Amino acid sequence: MFVKAIQEVAGFTRAIHSISRNFGGKNIQRGSATLFFVNQEGWALTCKHVAQWIMQADAINKNYRSFLDQSPSLSGKQQNILAKSLNLSQDKACEMRITFVDCVDKIKNIKFVLHPTFDLALLKFEGFDKSLSQGKPRFLKDDQSVQPGAMLCRLGFPFPEFSNFQFNAEKNQLEWTSNGVARSPRFPIEGMLTRFLGDQNKKIYGIELSTPGLRGQSGGPLFDDEGRIVGMQSRTKHLHLGFDIEDKEIVAHGKTKKINDYAFIHLGECIHVSIIKEFLKAQNVNFEEG
Repeated sequence: MFVKAIQEVAGFTRAIHSISRNFGGKNIQRGSATLFFVNQEGWALTCKHVAQWIMQADAINKNYRSFLDQSPSLSGKQQNILAKSLNLSQDKACEMRITFVDCVDKIKNIKFVLHPTFDLALLKFEGFDKSLSQGKPRFLKDDQSVQPGAMLCRLGFPFPEFSNFQFNAEKNQLEWTSNGVARSPRFPIEGMLTRFLGDQNKKIYGIELSTPGLRGQSGGPLFDDEGRIVGMQSRTKHLHLGFDIEDKEIVAHGKTKKINDYAFIHLGECIHVSIIKEFLKAQNVNFEEG
């Protein structure tokens, strides 16, 4: 159903990769999110919470850089005092490196425009010579043409399988490398439009789907079987079904066990295309409808 649509949408959908570690640790955590380009001018869409996650990396790294610059001449006790003054601790990230995979040939700056109300943000890549995305999205022209019961698809990068990074013990910091796997596989997931989401003024701003959006798909496009953009994956909510099981005896592998189980349904929430188009128009960003 979505084979051709996925091929089209994949041309302008890209991964955001991150590596991070806590203060004093060498264990590296990988993370991912998704964006998709609106046009060839460097404008891309993602979630507001993803944009804020990207923006906090500079502050985290600057704080840790301050520690590295001041600590060499200090004793161990003095270093501990300095770390405390900078709010560095073993349970908090001290470094976060982010890279945008196959977006543009070079980046001098990224401009962020956050939606004042909804989980929506624009990124403007600046200083590039060549865009590495292919094609551009067609945003659904008739906002009312998709109704509950329609099957839709999301595309993103929920499984961070990249390995092109390391901890440089000599510099005591994380770094990207030219070795290892630089990309993660894209992953589509379909779902039925179950309900629309409305704000306090009863304005429709979102789409609920019967399946969850996966971690790392935030910011990825929601589209129909013709490849037209219907929305953007935002979050997943968890509704208690009430089918609770407590102290239930079962036989598993020949042994009697008592189990507890609390069932939930996981539903994806996406920003509606009408909100996206309003935001693009307000920021004078060129886009196509189809």
